[in-house]
Amino acid sequence: MGEQPIFSTRAHVFQIDPATKRNWIPASKHAVTVSYFYDATRNVYRIISVGGTKAIINSTITPNMTFTKTSQKFGQWADSRANTVYGLGFASEHHLSQFAEKFQEVKEAARLAREKSQDKIELTNPALSFTSQQVLPSPVISSNGPGDEKFFRSQSADVELTTEKERLKKMRSEGSVCEVQWEAEYFSLQDNNNKLLAALQEASANVEQWKRRLAAYQDETERLRQREICVLKNQKPDAQDLESEKEAMLQKLQETEGQNAELERRLLRAEQALSQSLSERDRAQSEVSKFSQLLDTKIFELSELRQGLASLVENN
Repeated sequence: MGEQPIFSTRAHVFQIDPATKRNWIPASKHAVTVSYFYDATRNVYRIISVGGTKAIINSTITPNMTFTKTSQKFGQWADSRANTVYGLGFASEHHLSQFAEKFQEVKEAARLAREKSQDKIELTNPALSFTSQQVLPSPVISSNGPGDEKFFRSQSADVELTTEKERLKKMRSEGSVCEVQWEAEYFSLQDNNNKLLAALQEASANVEQWKRRLAAYQDETERLRQREICVLKNQKPDAQDLESEKEAMLQKLQETEGQNAELERRLLRAEQALSQSLSERDRAQSEVSKFSQLLDTKIFELSELRQGLASLVENN
């Protein structure tokens, strides 16, 4: 069956800076699919991730590799064959733990596969104890009779079958890349929707704060009015002093009313902005819903294409 995925998750991919060996360089603009693959033919495990049209991770797991958690949502491992260090940033600690556990399982499976392979070599070595000067004889193909013609026909059929399998494999790879691109666009829309929701929550909090301030100014205005009434009732100063105090009170009252008017204008603008943000959120949610339906349709079509291709490969 060839190489098959056994576990997938989503993460932001980084690679160590080859110059400094300290700083991380983002390998993807958004979170991408990161998958464990198993090649039953070669008994090999790999971690693969595709960004756009190219592979940003192609790491073969060996028993001496170690996956290290450096924070609650970030982990890394070194690949000496690729001469780099890969880093993955996850959305939650749970996703990081799942990936780390799978890494340990795959690492153990790779160790067992290596030991099994070494055991086979040790069992077969006594029967194949050739010196460095000895050469294994090449198989002799007889050119007499119909056997030669049968051999060349079989060789030609093998070449055609190999070419067909390569073509089908390429079609499946292109389908997987297309699916990753659709998923990337879908998660990008989700990120934008989350940002819009955060902006709405912040705007709502500002509106509530302005409402509280407006209520406080209104209470202060009412308190000043009541104070002025009490002063006029309880005191009987001369007309000049009373007029001066009245003018001062009126001036302060006008200032307070001006502040109230300004707060009311701010509140009106905030409510208009909140209404516009809600409309934008509704439109964004509608777009996400439409895109989700389109993505489901595309994924279903790709699934049918994969099943058809897999059936073709098995039949061939």
